Amino acid sequence: MEEFWNLEQQLEKALSLFLGYLPKLILAIVIFVVGLWVIRLINKLVHKFFERKDYDETLESFLQSFINIALKVLLVVAVVTELGVQSSTLIAMVGAAGLAIGLALQGSLANFAGGVLILLFKPFKVGDWISAQGMEGSVKQITIFSTKLNTFGNQVAIIPNGQLSNGSIVNYNMENTRRDKFDVGIGYGSNIKEAKEILLQVCADSPDILKEPIPEVYVGELGDSSVNLTLRFWAKNDVFWPAHFYVIEETKSRFDQVGIEIPFPQRVVHGATE
Repeated sequence: MEEFWNLEQQLEKALSLFLGYLPKLILAIVIFVVGLWVIRLINKLVHKFFERKDYDETLESFLQSFINIALKVLLVVAVVTELGVQSSTLIAMVGAAGLAIGLALQGSLANFAGGVLILLFKPFKVGDWISAQGMEGSVKQITIFSTKLNTFGNQVAIIPNGQLSNGSIVNYNMENTRRDKFDVGIGYGSNIKEAKEILLQVCADSPDILKEPIPEVYVGELGDSSVNLTLRFWAKNDVFWPAHFYVIEETKSRFDQVGIEIPFPQRVVHGATE
């Protein structure tokens, strides 16, 4: 009977503690729900603000991601504080958790630092075509931890910012123009001077190929079965590939018209004789 009485007392104490703690719990839940709504509202306002202002897209993407995470961290702190955790205790908990998380997430911290470096030094921006870490594509989004590339095949490649900031990056859009190199072989019996004139005329006839700097063509190599010519020309980034493919197609067509042979490997099969 005494044990039952003690159990009843304990239940009453627990219920009393729960009822006394219930207002704080309800208020913490309200703060959490309202806080999430406010964060979504702030994120929308920030997005609209950047849309109205002509800011760099790289900065916009990074700041939006950073603001979203920072606000959620502040919300968690507010909820925990409302539940009755003292500020000194909270600071100690955050410090201990920060040390543990820092050790466990060294890669993530490196990626965050890499994102800051990318934002500061701007080796590329949203819309640039880059080659890095074995990937190549157009920069789609830069967040605080990673960068998303839209590849040539329309896949999304995600590269950690830490690797990007510490590795080699080729930015094809950093300059307004690019130089192309086109190699073509002609037969040893073909007229080299005529072939060079045709290549230069191909460049002159294309509106996409720049006239300054002037295109250049020279004998690059005397191969085993061909004289290899090298053509170099410049084009603006937005028409680089049309100019590249134009030169290939026109070279073959015009060489055929004047009888200049482009050698290709041939295999001679000898039949068995009795």
